[in-house]
Amino acid sequence: MFHIHIVDSSNRGAYRDELEQHYRLRHEIYVGERGWHNLARPDGREVDAFDTEDAVYLLGILPGKGVVAGSRLVPSLKPHLMSEVFPQLAPQGVPRANDIFEWTRIFVVPALRRPGSPCQAAGIVYCGIAEYCLLRGISQLSIVCETYWVDRLAKLGWNPRPLGRSFEYRGETIVGLMVDMGEAALETTRGTYAISHSVLWAQHYQGASRSVDLHDMAGGATGG
Repeated sequence: MFHIHIVDSSNRGAYRDELEQHYRLRHEIYVGERGWHNLARPDGREVDAFDTEDAVYLLGILPGKGVVAGSRLVPSLKPHLMSEVFPQLAPQGVPRANDIFEWTRIFVVPALRRPGSPCQAAGIVYCGIAEYCLLRGISQLSIVCETYWVDRLAKLGWNPRPLGRSFEYRGETIVGLMVDMGEAALETTRGTYAISHSVLWAQHYQGASRSVDLHDMAGGATGG
């Protein structure tokens, strides 16, 4: 369907157009669809305080169509959503370490969604996150999310653990979570969506126009 392209400070210039498309899609989805009007901007770009040089973007890019899915990771040692906006979700302290990143802003364009059935495009993004974390040695992700994500992430094998009590925010019940990344998470996520290959675009890592084969890195994990 599409590959996940990793965009960070080392290659951001090569993805300028795709990043702009991604910001506008975020605005359409988070402001237009979900009604997060506090994020609205007159330029139609959803950009917040954590879209910095430290942010890592995982962009699903479909040849001929451009960006169709995406997500964002931010190092926990840098300012991020939980540390700066929602520290109350982690009453024992916001987890911060070199191998912990925060995960936010996942989306899939409406044309690739399948109401009432698992979304394969979302599964590709989940696998891309797990693969990237395995490559980078990221062992855990922190998340600010609605409570329904707990069951969803448990089914992916990410072992979600609340950092504290949930609370109401703008009509939604949100919670702070920690999840585990690693070979087990990648294997279960691949199995859930019957994905048997790497979803990452390899140019970022190898300078080649093919996907990275993570089978050896992931202990031969396959989907199905």
